[in-house]
Amino acid sequence: MKRVITHSAEETERLGEALAKQLTGTEVLALFGGLGMGKTAFTRGLCRGLDAPDAVSSPTFALVNEYRGRVPIYHFDMYRVTTWEDLYSTGFFDYLDHGVLVIEWSENIEGALPENALRITISRGENDNSRIFDIEGVEF
Repeated sequence: MKRVITHSAEETERLGEALAKQLTGTEVLALFGGLGMGKTAFTRGLCRGLDAPDAVSSPTFALVNEYRGRVPIYHFDMYRVTTWEDLYSTGFFDYLDHGVLVIEWSENIEGALPENALRITISRGENDNSRIFDIEGVEF
């Protein structure tokens, strides 16, 4: 496990951008962390690192946003997903192995995550702008 501490949204984006350089195009990134922890900022940087020029926003109401970069990126929000039926209705399983999946609120679908998913747990640091990222499944 690698631990990284960021001190601003910009640093969180740069972390996502750096991690993107290690991806091959079929990874699942499972993001764990509460409201306001920087999941969307991290995803914004990740998309930038994958050469996706689209504006990144939380897919709270759409459930999944698609971005086109050097590989397809599928950004899921599983906040409202509480049952297997809900999960199937998102089309989640159809996206596996077809691009990079970034999943916010992965704690809600933990039993459905692929075994080789990169697990990224985000928690608040020493102040309101600091975030602690515990990253499992990739070295960079």
